[in-house]
Amino acid sequence: MIISIVVAVAEDNAIGKDNQLLWHLPADLKHFKDITSGHTIIMGRKTYDSIGRPLPNRRNIVITRNPELEIPGTEITNSLEAALALTEGTQEVFIIGGAELYRHALAATNRIYLTRVHQTYEADTFFPEINLEEWNEVSIEKHLPDEKNKVAYTFSTLERK
Repeated sequence: MIISIVVAVAEDNAIGKDNQLLWHLPADLKHFKDITSGHTIIMGRKTYDSIGRPLPNRRNIVITRNPELEIPGTEITNSLEAALALTEGTQEVFIIGGAELYRHALAATNRIYLTRVHQTYEADTFFPEINLEEWNEVSIEKHLPDEKNKVAYTFSTLERK
């Protein structure tokens, strides 16, 4: 099974503030949907709260420490290991946040779908540093700002060496 992280980060690896994204990039939302549709996504409970609903056309697994939590349209587990056990036999699963889950999953990750937003923002949540010596960049797509996407951004795919 391929364990993939999907993340959008600012120049300083910022990913959020007050449990919200820092930017609105329609192209990145479409990119995320294209990558994850038809697959299993794994997220922490705070990430689920920021999204506010199960994402359609995806198997939604939420990791929480609250054993009483029930969210219609999702499967609930208490650890990344339990979530991965639920997905045994799946070709690729996608870790979609948040920061604590990214930190925990990074060592087991085979692929990173990285959107680099070429700006800095005031933030309270950051993606962990990636040791680029452990990764090959297998694709890169640079985009300039346009009418819908007000900041430059780059889509990269990294695969573990």
